Amino acid sequence: MTSVTAKSIVQFQNTLLKWYKTEGRDFPWRNKRLTHYQIIIAETLLQRTKAQTVSNFYFQFLKKFPNWHSLANADTSIIEMHLKPIGLYRQRAKRLKCLAQEMIKRKGKLPNNRSDLESIPFMGQYLANAVELLIHKKPLPLIDVNMARVLERYFGERKMADIRYDPYLQELSFKVVNHKKSKEINWAVLDFAAKICKPTPLCVFCPLNNECRFYESLIQT
Repeated sequence: MTSVTAKSIVQFQNTLLKWYKTEGRDFPWRNKRLTHYQIIIAETLLQRTKAQTVSNFYFQFLKKFPNWHSLANADTSIIEMHLKPIGLYRQRAKRLKCLAQEMIKRKGKLPNNRSDLESIPFMGQYLANAVELLIHKKPLPLIDVNMARVLERYFGERKMADIRYDPYLQELSFKVVNHKKSKEINWAVLDFAAKICKPTPLCVFCPLNNECRFYESLIQT
């Protein structure tokens, strides 16, 4: 992290927040009135699936399974059937049913303590961060391959293959979202990854290209 300055982080934050005001996407799970259940369902479905795919499917799923009890009481095969349109249905059905059963035991309460939160079945790093960010209002990153791509291109590459365990990327992502508008910065980075900093990036349209290490390497070749 020695090569990443506080000034560069602030510049990154300000530029993306400005971009997000006019270019950010609108999704149902960004509504302030969602229940904790609806937030967790959205973040679970969003893992390894495009946001637009989930957006087209989200309300349909909530209509069939409106709460933890409806999921916990459903046969896994029924949950699988309803998850088929977005893929990974067996894995997701098992995960959601186990999560629902645990949440009923906990009477729907999500612990504030991180170790207690991670003791919930299938509550991995991403989902735990999402709970702390969106429900407990803590400045944590929604770090996935898309956020990782944006951060690495702008600030520099990580060393380890698994983003969950790379100390540089973990520390960097925490610093980037450590802001009074943490939620908006998370969404801005994810939207930027989908619209500009794609796997094949649109660098000429990028408001960050003047300071981006990836873009600098392109124009020097």
